[in-house]
Formats: sequence, structure tokens, C-alpha cells
Amino acid sequence: MPFTLLHHDGRWQHRVHCNSPATHSDGVEVGVSRPRRMREIQAFAMEDCIPSEDRRSPAFCDHENHSDFCEESSPEDAEMDVFGGLAALPVEVCERRPTCLRCGRPQKVCLCPFLPVHPLEVSTCLYIVQHPAEESRVLRTVPLLAACLPSGKCNVIVGRRFSEERYPDLAAVCRDPRTLIMYPGPGAQNLEELLPSDPEARSLGYNVILIDGTWSQAKDLFLRNDLLHLPKQVQLSSTLSSQYVIRTQPTNICLSTLECAALTLSTLERKESIREVLLRPLNALCTFQLQHGAQVHHSKEHLLRNGLYDRPMPKNKRKIKRMEKLVTDQNI
Repeated sequence: MPFTLLHHDGRWQHRVHCNSPATHSDGVEVGVSRPRRMREIQAFAMEDCIPSEDRRSPAFCDHENHSDFCEESSPEDAEMDVFGGLAALPVEVCERRPTCLRCGRPQKVCLCPFLPVHPLEVSTCLYIVQHPAEESRVLRTVPLLAACLPSGKCNVIVGRRFSEERYPDLAAVCRDPRTLIMYPGPGAQNLEELLPSDPEARSLGYNVILIDGTWSQAKDLFLRNDLLHLPKQVQLSSTLSSQYVIRTQPTNICLSTLECAALTLSTLERKESIREVLLRPLNALCTFQLQHGAQVHHSKEHLLRNGLYDRPMPKNKRKIKRMEKLVTDQNI
């Protein structure tokens, strides 16, 4: 019974070739026992995979006693013998680059020189509701935001579904009348219109919830979690274009989490300098990436309006209308 031992995706597999008409659908002869197949695979692997000087060692059976040894060995022992030589091969361990403890970046590309020397003094407390997929992204902006603020002023909560039983602290924040959630929509109020004129009322400080993830992930988090519907919904009326040019945005005025936090804090704290301080490490990150091979990512709105969108158009009617709105609507 001829066979072939294949290496596929790091795993050894055997393929049996049969010319007999009495075969199963997987190509294995009827009546051929598993121990017999494993002995033949073992013999083939020893002849082709093990160096000639190692075949005669006591660790491997020689040709004279090979049949006697294989008759006494079980299928499990045969598998161990076949893969034992492979397991003895040296494994190269990849060491991760040293990481800066403050900005979370590799030490060779540390962004600490662009961070403030001392954390910014703010009365507003940020709560970042983060999608789990955002944790594995390399070019994240939340670690830079947290490095600029005092401890306890930037709290990151990772998850997809948030219930009051599992997240009592988040539920308490959502029920606080001073809590706002930054999510644009028809029912959202402009943040600039919400600010009280009384300085004492402003000094109490707000809690602001920001959703961190792609726009589709943020939409899913907001719609599927009733807790996030309790705070007052607000949005930014600023038409500032995003400076986070190394990731694609849906429209020109869509902002990253760090940019959104910078505008929110500068508005609530009535300090324009906060925005400049928070955006400095983001600009440094984008500049470094562009100097080392990254390309500028224009928004989908920009690509559509200039005829540069090279992807196939969607077949879903709702998605088509949404893309048409990007081109025709001036008040997105």
C-alpha cells in the first residue's frame, strides 16, 4: 500500500494511495488496520526524516529488529516515535521588543518626549468603553491619552456587553446625572450648548463616556447596551478634520478617540491648550509612521467625492444610500 507523508501548515499528515476498488471514501483500504498503517508511516519517517547516523542509535529501532519492535509497539507509541525526532528540533524563541512603561510604545520609538512633563490637571473624568478588538491594535491612541492624564481620570473598560450585574461601577457612572456619553446622532445635543454659565457648576466636573473601536464596533456597542443609553447623549459641533491620517475614517470630520477626548476636555475645562497638548503625541506618531513607509489614508468621503474609491460598490441598498449620502450631504 503506497503512501505519502506530507508537511502542511506545520503538521505532519499521511496520505494513503489505493488502487483497490474496495476502498472507503477517504481512500483508505478496507481491512487495513490502524496499527499497520502507523507502522508503515513510522518506517517511512525513520528512513527519510532521521539522519543515517541516528537510525542506528538505541533511541531508534534498527532495520534488523525493526519488525519485532513495531509488532510490540502500540499505535500511540508509533506516533510518539514518528514525531519524537521532530519534537527534538530546536525552537527559535522570538523576544518582544522592550516597551516603554509610560506610553506603551517600543523603546526605540518612544513618544514620551512629546507627552507633557506632568499630567494635565482636569476636573473631568473619562471612561473609555473599549471593544476587545482594539486591544490588539498596534497604533492605538488610548494609551497616549491615559499617559497625559492623572491616574483615575482615564478609565478603560473592555468588553462587548455591559450589564448592571457584571459592571456595577459602570452602571453607577451611567446613572450619575453629571455623566455624558459622546455619541453623534439625531438625539444628541451639542456639547458646547450644554455648558453651564455658572463657574461653580462647571467646577463639579463631568463624567464623559467615550466608545473606542471602529465605527461599526462603536455602533454595535452603543445599540446593544442599555446602560449606555442612560447618560445624556452629546456630540461635538466642531468641523475639525482628523489628524489621525494613518487610519481610514468614514468622513472628513470623524475623529479618533484621542482627538475626541482632546476636544471634549478643552471644551469642558475651557482651556484650548489642553487640545494642543493631547494632540502633540498623536502628530508625532503619524509623522514617524509616514517617514517609515506608512501612507496617508484619506477618508471614504474624500475618495468617493474625488472618484478615487477603487473598491467594489456594495450590493446592499442601505450601504449604497449611506455612501451616496457621503457624497451629497453637506451636513454629515
